Amino acid sequence: MTSLDDLADRARSLVRGRHRTLLGIAGGPGSGKTTLAENLVALLRRRPPAGLPPLDWVAYLPMDGFHLADVELDRLGRRDRKGAPDTFDAAGYAALLRRLRQDEDDVIYAPAFERELEQPIAGSIPLPRAARLVVTEGNYLLLDQGDWARVRPTLHEVWYCDLDSDERVRRLVARHERFGKDHDAAVAWVLGTDQRNADLIATTRPKADLIVPDAVLRTIGERDQAMID
Repeated sequence: MTSLDDLADRARSLVRGRHRTLLGIAGGPGSGKTTLAENLVALLRRRPPAGLPPLDWVAYLPMDGFHLADVELDRLGRRDRKGAPDTFDAAGYAALLRRLRQDEDDVIYAPAFERELEQPIAGSIPLPRAARLVVTEGNYLLLDQGDWARVRPTLHEVWYCDLDSDERVRRLVARHERFGKDHDAAVAWVLGTDQRNADLIATTRPKADLIVPDAVLRTIGERDQAMID
C-alpha cells in the first residue's frame, strides 16, 4: 500500500454483496488514524462500488466518543491518565459494533468526542442502514485485554498506522497545545500518559491485517495541513 488510492481500493474490495463490512484503523495517539480515516471515507464516498449509492454507502465512526466523561473519571480516580484503556466504555463500543454488524436497524446513533470540551457527546453520529462499509478508528482496536477483547472479533479487517515515533510525538504536542495546554504541560502529558498508552498499543501491531507505512501517513497529513494553511 503506497498511497491513499491503494488503501481505498483495498477498503472497497472488502465490501462483498450486500453485507455490511467493518474496517478498523488502529495506532498510537497522534499516529494519524483520524486523518487517514477521514480522508479515506471522503475518497470512498466519491467512488462507490458498482450498484451502491454515493455518499451514504460508507460511514465513519471514531472510537473517541466512548471516552468516559470527566465526572465519571473523577469518581473512579482515573482523570489524570485520561486516554488509558480503562478510561473508555470498551464494552459499549463493542456492543455498538455488534449492532452494526447485525445490520438490523434503520439508523444507529453513536457518540462523538468534542475536543473543545474534552467530553463525549451522545447521539451525535448517525450511521444509516445504507452504509455497507463502516470505517472506525481508535487506539485499542487490537487490544486483547478486558472488554477490549470483544472489539476485534466484530471487525472484518484492522489496519495499523505506523508513523515515525518522533513525528507522532511532534504532532501530539501540537494537538495538545491547539486545545489549550501550554507547551510544558503538553510535553509532560505526551511523554507521560500518552507514551505509556503508545507503548501498550505498539504491542498490538503484529495483530494488524495491514501496516500503513510512515510515508503514506506523512503524505496524507501534509496534504491536510496544506489545505488548512
